[in-house]
Amino acid sequence: MSEVEKPEILITGAGGALAQNVINQLKDQYRVVLVDFRRRVQFDEGMSSYRVEYNKRGFEDIFRKHDIQAVIHLGRMGLYESTHRNRYNHNVLGTQRLLDLCHKYDVHQVIVLSTFFVYGASPYNSALISEDQPLKASELTMDLVDSVELENLANIYLWKYPELNITILRPCNIAGPGVLNSMSLLLSNSLAPVLIGFSPMMQFIHVEDIASAIVVAFKENHPGIYNVANDDWISYQEAVTQCGCTRLPIPSAPEGVPFRISKMLGLKAWPSYLINYYKYPVVIDGSLFNKTFNFKSKRSLDDIFSYYREKKALGIL
Repeated sequence: MSEVEKPEILITGAGGALAQNVINQLKDQYRVVLVDFRRRVQFDEGMSSYRVEYNKRGFEDIFRKHDIQAVIHLGRMGLYESTHRNRYNHNVLGTQRLLDLCHKYDVHQVIVLSTFFVYGASPYNSALISEDQPLKASELTMDLVDSVELENLANIYLWKYPELNITILRPCNIAGPGVLNSMSLLLSNSLAPVLIGFSPMMQFIHVEDIASAIVVAFKENHPGIYNVANDDWISYQEAVTQCGCTRLPIPSAPEGVPFRISKMLGLKAWPSYLINYYKYPVVIDGSLFNKTFNFKSKRSLDDIFSYYREKKALGIL
C-alpha cells in the first residue's frame, strides 16, 4: 500500500509516552496526523504535526486539510498540570469541539481515553467495579469534575451519533517509561507518602500494554465503554516498596490532616484531591474488554515496578 493509499488518522496528545507507543504501532499501516496542545511533536519525517488547542480556530483547519478517517483522543490535560477551570475548558469543552468536528467531517471512528478515577474512591465501592457502576468521582471532589464530564460528554455522542463508532476506555493506573501522570511521578520519587492504617489494593498496567489495548480497540472497532486492567492487583504500600521508595507515614486522622500535609509539602505526585484513592480501593473489572477484544497484557507487575527500582538504583529518576 502506497503512502497516499493509507487511511489517515488523527492522534491527540501526540507528545506523550502513551501516544508515542500507539503511533509506533500504527504508523506503518496509516498516515498519522499528530496533534498536541503543549508542543509541535517531531516524529518520523513526512508526518503532519500540529501544535494547537482544540478550541482554537486552527484546529478545524486540520480537518479541512486532511481526510481524517478516525481519531484517537489521548490529549487530556493532567490533574496536576493546571487549574480546575483550565482543565475543564480543555478536557470538556475542547473534547466537545473535537467530537463536533468529527461529526461535521464524517469521521468514522473515535477512541476516547478516560480513567478509572471517574468511579470515585469510597469505602462502599464494589470489590470489582464493572462498567455499569455509577461515576461518583465528582460527588467526592470538584477537582475530578472534568474527568466525569468528559466521559458523560463522550457517552452522549456515543448514543447520539452511532456513526462515530465511539469507544471509551477506562484504564487503571498507567505506569512505565516516559509516563508523567500523578502515580508514575509518585513511584519515581525516593519518598512515597502513605496513610497510616491504609493500604488499598491497586491495579497497574504498563504503558506498552495500554497502547496495545488502544490499538486493538481501534482496529477491531466494537463501540462502547470498557475498563482496561490486568487481572492482578497489589496493595499500595507493597507497590511503592517494590518500586524502591521509602515510605513516608502520614496520619490519616483527624480528617483534614492528610489534606493539609499534602498541600504543605507541595506533593505534586500526591495531590490532596486524590488522597481518598490512597485510602479506599478502586479495583476495576477488565473482563469485558479482555473478552471482547481477546486482549491479554504482556507485562507483569514486576516488569512495571522494576523499571522504577532500577532507575533509582542508577540515580536516573
